[in-house]
Amino acid sequence: MAITRSFHFILLMLLIIMSTSCHAQLSSTFYDQTCPNALSTIRTAIRTSISRERRMAASLIRLHFHDCFVQGCDASILLKDGGEREAAPNQNSARGYEIIDNAKSQVEKICPGVVSCADILTVAARDASVMVGGPSWTVKLGRRDSTTGNPSQALTDLPFFGADLETLIGAFAKKGLSARDMVALSGAHTLGQAQCFTFRDRIYANGTIDAGFASTRRRKCPASGGDSNLAPLDLVTPNSFDNNYFKNLMQKKGLLTSDQVLFNGGSTDNIVSEYSKDPAKFKADFSAAMIKMADIEPLTGSQGQIRRICSAVN
Repeated sequence: MAITRSFHFILLMLLIIMSTSCHAQLSSTFYDQTCPNALSTIRTAIRTSISRERRMAASLIRLHFHDCFVQGCDASILLKDGGEREAAPNQNSARGYEIIDNAKSQVEKICPGVVSCADILTVAARDASVMVGGPSWTVKLGRRDSTTGNPSQALTDLPFFGADLETLIGAFAKKGLSARDMVALSGAHTLGQAQCFTFRDRIYANGTIDAGFASTRRRKCPASGGDSNLAPLDLVTPNSFDNNYFKNLMQKKGLLTSDQVLFNGGSTDNIVSEYSKDPAKFKADFSAAMIKMADIEPLTGSQGQIRRICSAVN
């Protein structure tokens, strides 16, 4: 009888270990012994880059997002020969590659071959948020780097600037993220800029836009030409992390179609309204959603590799 109980106990413990192993490998203390100064080194590099160009904060958060939505948070977007950089959603649009390369080179000086590019990009997104007044959160670590990119998945899985609400909710659900997560993460558009070609249709032929706002945006975004001309996603405080983005949406002043659909008589109106009134709730939900996003299909254990240079496989 005692042997049977003992066997059942061992079996139960094995099942518990197996069911948690994929998550146990990501840990906020992953580099505490192998590279204790990794996080402070990354933070210094990111702070320096954003102090030179404040817009870089938005670019780094977006780079992390575009990485995680294509075959998981594996730094595949950083590969020069991986194909993702040239995919339509990223080409001449994704920025910050050289900032991550620099952070990696600084970390390699103190701990060669230890810290992954995927982790550096994840930490950089958090540090970027903090640098412009956004929230901080505990980053779990231990991701490894992919050896290939996936340009076809970049085309299918990255949200489109003209997407409707149902499409956006579906795209995020595919990655294990809720509609609330989606709205909170969209709040990253409190920072950064968009190119004219991404919002031209909205400012010239969209009935759900404030007329004065549309007129202002047309000045630097002609009906033809000027495709790469920039406009701030948040017209009020484009370089500060706050909840003005949601206030803008309630006034029909979202720049992208995929912004305004969050508040247009649909199922997420109440979340936008909530965040417009409660910045602390927005920041808390944004942090929680960033943690969830960083958990999308990481490579761990012996999967992938630790790249020596983020832009190329070893």
